[in-house]
Amino acid sequence: MTGRDAVLLVARREIVERARDRSFLISTGIVLVMIALFTLGPRLLGLGGPDDYTVGTVGAGSEALAGAVAERAPAADAEVTLEGLADDEAARAAVRDGDVDVAILDGERLLVDSELPGGLEALLQESSAQLRVSERLAEAGVPAQDVGAVLAPEPLAVEALNPPEDRGDRDAASGLAFFTVFILYGQLFGYGMWVAMGVVEEKSTRVVEVLLATISPTHLLAGKVIGIGLLGLAQLTLIATLGVGIVLLTGATQLPPSAPAAIATALGWYVLGYAFYACAFAMCGALVSRQEELQNAITPLTLSIFASLFLAFVALSAPGGMVARIASFVPPVAPMVMPVRVTLGEVAAWEVAASVAVMLASIGGMVLLAGRVYQGAILRTGARVKIRDALRAR
Repeated sequence: MTGRDAVLLVARREIVERARDRSFLISTGIVLVMIALFTLGPRLLGLGGPDDYTVGTVGAGSEALAGAVAERAPAADAEVTLEGLADDEAARAAVRDGDVDVAILDGERLLVDSELPGGLEALLQESSAQLRVSERLAEAGVPAQDVGAVLAPEPLAVEALNPPEDRGDRDAASGLAFFTVFILYGQLFGYGMWVAMGVVEEKSTRVVEVLLATISPTHLLAGKVIGIGLLGLAQLTLIATLGVGIVLLTGATQLPPSAPAAIATALGWYVLGYAFYACAFAMCGALVSRQEELQNAITPLTLSIFASLFLAFVALSAPGGMVARIASFVPPVAPMVMPVRVTLGEVAAWEVAASVAVMLASIGGMVLLAGRVYQGAILRTGARVKIRDALRAR
């Protein structure tokens, strides 16, 4: 068996076995449900949409004011439904029963149950003021076609040296980056743990002794890392596809223009981050002989990934800040910081290229270190093996 065949055989075994694992299926289902709730939840709860008001009118004098309110409502992100009422008593009953939010009596009085919602009150008062001014202008002899220009003159022109990004796109990009951070955190830690637990399991059951009689330690380690990594990449791709599909089909939220590039960037940085952390987790797994000892062995990696999560949130609030820029070139945290900065558009092309180069160099060093430690420690059982002892082993 060639080395390539051995790596592919181990990788295929890892994919098949892990894909059938109940924990993988459950975790995938939970993540997919979370995506659906994250995208559809605000709409299902009635959040994020325009304010909806019902306005009752009594008398002909109220219809003009109500019509002006309904006309101005879309600009205030509101929807106004008009309902004609027979008289004052009917208006009182409708307000008392909650059928209308406010009743306009003869165009001069407003009837409410307790108090007016702030947005509706502003619409009513502004519309009333505009109608009264229009009437005064007409009485003063201003032609009807000129009233609109008097009430709403041309605004001052504004020239910005650095035009701000559209706020809606910015908020959408921030939401996408926030969600990406949590997904990458779960993927890097979860699949790194799978690698470490798989190494310990094979070592504690002595299955590794049988495997190493046929293939080399390097090929066994490479196959395990590649197989589990491909499974994680497939799950991440499924998550991204489902999330984008739900948004496009339902229109539940807004995708920023940078969404395709942001998703591709997240997938690419997952591959880089996983390659780095998987080798580190495999090295820690080779140093111990029991699952109970694994938690202590991976503590530095756990803290590193948690620190990456914290710095990713710092980058989310200040993507162009000094902390985010420095973190982009620190291999353990770059896989979670750089996707945030790329999604928010706060990173230069040279920074991306330099960060990837540093990450690739770090992965190369981690592969060499993990391979040496794995070969020197995988067959040693009993007490926890020290890294320097594993490196000295032949």
